[in-house]
Amino acid sequence: MSQSNTPQQPPQEQEKGFIAFVERAGKIIPDPVIIFIAFLVGALVISALLSGVTFTTFGGDGEPITHGIQNMLATENVRWLFDNALLANWLGFGGGVLGVILIVMLGVGVAENSGMFAAILKKIGRGIPVNWLPLVLVFLGIMSSIATDAGYLVLIPLAGLLYAGLGKNPLIGMAAAFAGVSAGFSANLIPATPIDVILGVNAQIFAEAQGVPFVNAQGDPLTPATMNYYFILVSTFVLGAVGAFVTLKFVQPRLNKKSFVVPEELSLTDFDVSPEEQKGLRWAGIGLLLALGALVLLALGPLAPYEDADGVRHTPFLNNVILLITFVFLVVGVFFGVAAGRFNSMMDVVRAMVKQMDTMGYILVLTFFCYNFLGVLTYSGLGSYITYLGATGLSSLGLQQFPVLLIIGFVLTTALINIFVGGLTSKWMLLGPIFIPMLYMVNPQMTPDLVTAAFRVADSATNIITPMMSYAGIVLAFMRKYKPELTFGDMIAMMLPYSLAFLGVWIVLLVSFFSFGIPLGF
Repeated sequence: MSQSNTPQQPPQEQEKGFIAFVERAGKIIPDPVIIFIAFLVGALVISALLSGVTFTTFGGDGEPITHGIQNMLATENVRWLFDNALLANWLGFGGGVLGVILIVMLGVGVAENSGMFAAILKKIGRGIPVNWLPLVLVFLGIMSSIATDAGYLVLIPLAGLLYAGLGKNPLIGMAAAFAGVSAGFSANLIPATPIDVILGVNAQIFAEAQGVPFVNAQGDPLTPATMNYYFILVSTFVLGAVGAFVTLKFVQPRLNKKSFVVPEELSLTDFDVSPEEQKGLRWAGIGLLLALGALVLLALGPLAPYEDADGVRHTPFLNNVILLITFVFLVVGVFFGVAAGRFNSMMDVVRAMVKQMDTMGYILVLTFFCYNFLGVLTYSGLGSYITYLGATGLSSLGLQQFPVLLIIGFVLTTALINIFVGGLTSKWMLLGPIFIPMLYMVNPQMTPDLVTAAFRVADSATNIITPMMSYAGIVLAFMRKYKPELTFGDMIAMMLPYSLAFLGVWIVLLVSFFSFGIPLGF
């Protein structure tokens, strides 16, 4: 029975209840770019209305600091806005964070567009023992966050084919893979992924813009790209086990009772690894060894730790870990692409980089308005004022004595927002500048790395139960190949046990790290 011969599902508008409400609410919320344009205009107007307002906070040494709000519509400040819009507020904001993000994506783009990530997923997937399928699929889904498209577009369909080949409901495997790819999005075994860079570097910007020390609970300086690495490392194994448990105990028994079809046009060999890909993987392994060897030489040589004339210790290797990870992706991707016949010249490698940059156009537009808004927020004093008001309000509730409640409250609030607003970067740009300084002011134990880790938990766990997630429609289309009448409501009901389990266990894990004083990263 093929999908083309199956009656189409009635229009989604006919659905009622919570799912329909979420979809309607999501359509009302403007695109993040439009939100930041409105925020930018609003900040200019509000700064004029509140011009001259002063307030007092306390610095790290306990001394009072008086702040004032500037009128950004005053002549000299309008000149400042135009003079700084391109360089200081956008391209150079936060020490050039935009350039760092783009460079990381170049290396990942070469590896992804060479076909290497897809080949790795297919290679591992075809040799999985039946009893280990749920655990491995969730684990592979989590790991695929280094190349999001590969997880959604390769692993989830592959999971369906694997289960169909075993005569089991394909939706079981697809649900497990979807849970790993999307609900476990922020976990990984590999440090300094693009997500780590985006969250970490911007967290440093948000903290330093309002005088929050960029240190962990032990007072040690944080490395933006790896400040949550220990937490996400442990999370990878914990979420893998939780996802497998939910699949075996809740999802599989329910779906085993449901009917499914296998479309005639689908072949269980669609995801076999080709001889060219086999060759590419062998050479990618050689490339990985060479790249790691180069990193060792750099770590022992030019990038080895040293002390300057003032006795200050420098760690060039850790400071440049973003570029080094990019280098590894680039080398391994080129070795795979050449061996597999995907790259026949250097121009093919260049085209892979350009293709990846094509996907970054939206990020460029978003960051232009976002970083200019943040620049105005900082320069005008409005950011400090919002932090001051929020911290004062939270302090009046007495929550400064209960940091665990602050953590849980922030996670649950962000998880709820995530149902209605998609996009990790845009939400972090909205929430980070407010909550990082605010929570630190309420309780200094709420360090930037802790708040960032809490955001990771919240942003990931509810991805699989919202139609607003950018790949929700694609995943639904994949699942409808086996269950043509499947609706968004059916899919969300299927994924809800994963979401609740991931959210609950992940909160417990984060609170445990905090309560026992375990460093979140390095």
